[in-house]
Amino acid sequence: MVLDRDIDGVLDARRHIDRVFLRSSLLTAAALDAATGCHVLAKSELANPIGCFKGRGADLFCATALAPGESVVCASAGNFGQGLAYAANRRGHACTVFASIRANPVKLDAMRRLGADVRLSGMDFDAAKITAREHATQTGQRWVEDGAEPAIADGAGTLALELLDAAPFDTLVVPLGNGALLDGVGRVMRALAPQVRVVAIVAASAPAMKLSLEAGRAVATEHAQTIADGIAVRVPIAATLPRLRKCCDDIVAVSEAELFAAMQMIHRTLGIVVEPAGAAGVAAMLAEPTRYAGQRIATILTGGNIAPALRERLLAA
Repeated sequence: MVLDRDIDGVLDARRHIDRVFLRSSLLTAAALDAATGCHVLAKSELANPIGCFKGRGADLFCATALAPGESVVCASAGNFGQGLAYAANRRGHACTVFASIRANPVKLDAMRRLGADVRLSGMDFDAAKITAREHATQTGQRWVEDGAEPAIADGAGTLALELLDAAPFDTLVVPLGNGALLDGVGRVMRALAPQVRVVAIVAASAPAMKLSLEAGRAVATEHAQTIADGIAVRVPIAATLPRLRKCCDDIVAVSEAELFAAMQMIHRTLGIVVEPAGAAGVAAMLAEPTRYAGQRIATILTGGNIAPALRERLLAA
């Protein structure tokens, strides 16, 4: 299957990305295998300066797509904003991030700490994005849309290269938000390991991406009310949908209860606290064990920047 872009950008990406984001750990646990009925290979993106995978794409974008001193504007639920703030500050670019007034306070504090000018607008990520885009137009700053910029997807694709270097597997299960992660890893899999099935996971309470990919057109939803803020998309990026559909074999939705159960299982078996979006792959395995039974399943624990109230609930359970 030929995709719209090849993987040259992914193959070249590792020489540009800050090494603190590369070669993350691959975790396994017999107890997790027993609970899911398959052999789980969990790529953990928690042990870097921003606690999530977004630094890969953000740093590659700042290294290869910006003019010297060019300032940037983005919208973020928090993790991409952290990645862009870290990379922009390191490489000499001013960074403004728009986030929802309901955004995770842990992520807001981290973005400010990393040097971003954080501005709150709207009741959710997609509302904040409208304001952010308008601000970029008015000020002449570079608008950076996670999910739309090729370099961001290429940076995320380095995760697939590392997984393929580490161990063989039958299926790759990945969280699906705006699509940069699926775009990057999906293209790598199609090019280098076409026998591997790629399954994209959304939250059932934020189904816009699943609805859109199945319909072949952008389908916006009125709400995206899920604990998994990292994949809480209400308005998909229409231009990316044809490519994303080619990057996966199936799109699966998991419930709020399944996301939380997966967070508990990861904490109990791997000893780490993962945010809901990062647990989406394991949630899918727990929800449909017969789909993955006996296979070697790779997934990406995309982040650990969990809201305080949810952390308390997780640790108390």
